[in-house]
Amino acid sequence: MRSGRLAALAGAAFVAASCGAPAGVAGVSTLPPTPPPGGGVTAATVASQPGHAVPPPGEEPVRVPPPKMSPYTYAFPVKGCKASYARKLLVLPKTTIWAKKGCAFVSPVDGVVQEVNVKNLWSPSTDRGADREGRFVTVKGEDGVLYLGGHLDSVEQDITPGTKVKAGQLLGRVGNTGNARDTASNLYFAISWPTAPQNWWVRRGVVPPWPYLDAWDDGNRTVSPRKATLALRKRLGETPPCTQLCASKQTTTTPTPKATTPPKKKNDNDNGMPTPIPI
Repeated sequence: MRSGRLAALAGAAFVAASCGAPAGVAGVSTLPPTPPPGGGVTAATVASQPGHAVPPPGEEPVRVPPPKMSPYTYAFPVKGCKASYARKLLVLPKTTIWAKKGCAFVSPVDGVVQEVNVKNLWSPSTDRGADREGRFVTVKGEDGVLYLGGHLDSVEQDITPGTKVKAGQLLGRVGNTGNARDTASNLYFAISWPTAPQNWWVRRGVVPPWPYLDAWDDGNRTVSPRKATLALRKRLGETPPCTQLCASKQTTTTPTPKATTPPKKKNDNDNGMPTPIPI
């Protein structure tokens, strides 16, 4: 009798346990997961900001400096002012850096001043190519590259040919001298290789400068135009002929041909090349 009652009680307990919990799978726990430490706060979302992930605690990220691309250090040529410039070919491989009048024009690199023009010699009546930059300064960098800053309003008194300068050193002030007199103030900025003053078309710009301006402005001050400049000089020669904006305005009188002299056949010029288009 007693054994029968024990069997009945055991059966009832088994039925209650079966109805009160889901059937388990061998090796898998049916218990609820244990909450993680820290009160359950992980990189999950915050109730007050749905969809916003809370980063795990940690230190501030370490800023890695840009890679060093050359042994030279450069400076953006306009300092202390907001500036903008075109990133495309503008007739010549140079760029116009737009900035307010009086903004600082600084040396792009350590080097030596090569040419200085403190007189605004440009005249629209002649439009001589050598005078188009108005007041300008050129610097022969320690990287072997020549840098020109033109249309200057003024040149610093201590800046003369042969003066040693450092990257970021003040050379002059932005203006609109030369053939920029009817435009907003700007800096004519050009990259080439050192050449004699009479080869003014070389100093006016040979190497596109905007990739280097972008790098210097973005903080990578070691991106150098030296390699591109040397490669282009090797391909074009030390003194390539002038091909763009070469002609100056000339006031001439055309004599009336004599009746016995046939008119001269019209040619572009003596060497058979088309006359370059002036500015």
